[in-house]
Amino acid sequence: MFRLFVTTALAALALAAGSAQALTAGEARAIASGESESRIDALNKAVLTADEKTRAFLQALADDAVKLTDRQVIVIRNDKGYDPVTGAEVKVPGDAEDVVNNNLMRSAIDSAMAALHLGDPDDKVRAAAVKALVTSPDESRLPLLDKALAAEQNVGIKAQLELARAATLLASSDKARRLEAVQALGQSRNPATKLLLNERLADETDADVKAGLQAAIKNIQASLVWGDRINAVFSGISLGSVLLLAALGLAITYGLMGVINMAHGELMMIGAYATYVMQGLFQKYLPESLFDGYLIAAIPVSFLASALVGALLERGVIRFLYGRPLETLLATWGISLMLQQGVRTIFGAQNVGVENPAWMSGGFTMLSNVTLPWNRICIIVFAALVLLAVAWLIGRTRLGLFVRGVTQNRPIASCMGVNTARIDTYAFALGSGIAGLAGCALSQIGNVGPDLGQGYIVDSFMVVVLGGVGQLAGTVYAALGLGILNKFIEGWAGAVLAKIAVLVFIIIFIQKRPQGIFAAKGRSAEA
Repeated sequence: MFRLFVTTALAALALAAGSAQALTAGEARAIASGESESRIDALNKAVLTADEKTRAFLQALADDAVKLTDRQVIVIRNDKGYDPVTGAEVKVPGDAEDVVNNNLMRSAIDSAMAALHLGDPDDKVRAAAVKALVTSPDESRLPLLDKALAAEQNVGIKAQLELARAATLLASSDKARRLEAVQALGQSRNPATKLLLNERLADETDADVKAGLQAAIKNIQASLVWGDRINAVFSGISLGSVLLLAALGLAITYGLMGVINMAHGELMMIGAYATYVMQGLFQKYLPESLFDGYLIAAIPVSFLASALVGALLERGVIRFLYGRPLETLLATWGISLMLQQGVRTIFGAQNVGVENPAWMSGGFTMLSNVTLPWNRICIIVFAALVLLAVAWLIGRTRLGLFVRGVTQNRPIASCMGVNTARIDTYAFALGSGIAGLAGCALSQIGNVGPDLGQGYIVDSFMVVVLGGVGQLAGTVYAALGLGILNKFIEGWAGAVLAKIAVLVFIIIFIQKRPQGIFAAKGRSAEA
């Protein structure tokens, strides 16, 4: 008997609790009508005891799907009217007016919707909700934040909830609470927190709180400086790795063979389009689960496609122009125009998109203001691997020995039985294939189009000349040095002035040291 009594009492309490949390007709009218301030107050009170009906009603308000009459509030779904409290279908009177939300009310609704998602089981939804609450703090939601903090298990989201709570206290009328919030926010290393503190500083009247705000802002700024430096260094290394990939092939065709190949950028473009074709083949003929492997398959394909075009170019044109640099330059420039037009004919003049595989999407968050994209990290690693492969090929293989022999003394190499014409073709194809690998990498950080290579050909020549003609080590130093220098100057003076400054630096450097960073070793160099 006693057990039955207890069970009945608990059921009654649960029913009463559920009734207390349910949306009422008065709450719905207060949220939908009146001045914005009173509507927001009613909205904030409703959020504290919200149920599913409250969520649905707020969503309808956000979608401009609520009408109002003198007697009732009506939610519109599929051209039919429904009571927001009971959910019953109701007739929509002809005099029903749309509920109009100004920007202030819309912001309050969005913030309220975010607060209602604090208990969502999905970590991503909760994280997005907390982020929204940090940017629009409201002291009336403090109980919700405290409740969410007590229940949160995810360490990262919990830290963001604490930040949201401190941001909420920052707007409190209580001086002690504001000082507590300033002290907590001063430990943050987030640019958004700095912006929040700056906004509060403009409105703060209390001298103690204002001094605390200024100290907190100074503390955050000092920590963010290191993040900016890391970003600049990483961006410079990333740009340098791209320049290195673009210049490695040129270091062979121009540095070792002395051929001024103005079509080098178009060989990069061919590698990028080969990657695009492989992406299309994987999408069309292979299961979706294998799509992320298209880039691995595209690496040898892009190398071979550009190497084949390079071999044809050397056999058909360049072999007749050795020792005639001006004619080589003009001929390869004309070929570059032909290749561009050929690509426009096959693929169209518009840029095409190449998707990053899932394992290259997103980034690694090092600091609050430092996120290193995975696609850039992968390109840096890829450039290093290509560099090691080229260094091994040139320095440790029979082909590399022949290439160096032909480069240093063609007549003696020929007398030793080396087929110099074949070695020229092999070397040019190798340089062209490396350009194709550069195009494959570039397809992961931007759109692919007929003009892709034009933006890198001048920079590639500058890298090779600055590093020292024929010197792979010099090419590495020059590419990374120019990339980092460019990004540091860009952060200080802008992209255009950075390009000009780098060009002026190269001109002055070449005037003082014409042989580049590393001079060629040999009898002729020492003479």
